[in-house]
Amino acid sequence: MHDPSVDRLLQGLNILIVDGNSYMRRLTRTMLTNMGAKSVIEAADGLAALEQIRMCDPDVMLLDWDMPVLDGMEVMHIVRSPGVFPRPNLPIIMLTHRAQRSSVVQAIRAGVHEFLIKPTSPKALRDRLTSIAINPRPMVKLGDFYVPEPRRIGLENVLPA
Repeated sequence: MHDPSVDRLLQGLNILIVDGNSYMRRLTRTMLTNMGAKSVIEAADGLAALEQIRMCDPDVMLLDWDMPVLDGMEVMHIVRSPGVFPRPNLPIIMLTHRAQRSSVVQAIRAGVHEFLIKPTSPKALRDRLTSIAINPRPMVKLGDFYVPEPRRIGLENVLPA
């Protein structure tokens, strides 16, 4: 069941898709536009992603891990640099083929808000976007990491105190 207020919220988001694969970008864009997203911008590599963040000021970024020029982890490291990068608090969903637990842990440490395995479903993508839009988590510094505030107990093994 669709909540009209959630639909309006998603329609108002400016979403940046970063993926080196043009087919995956098109697939993700189609899912987003089918959800009602009106503003979707794309970047084919990590360097282009950083430029788009500076120029277009997106509300959320869907970021692939394996990309040319700068990969997803390098982009995360640059974006999550308060005082250095202009948008260190940008909500980021890692959308990747990497399904290993170690990859999820590495992405969480890098500061992603959500982690989705490709290919994802429209429902899973909508759920993650809704979570970010309705319950935004503040960014906090944990040790050397700048990350969204952990949402549940059990991250003790992932993030240092």
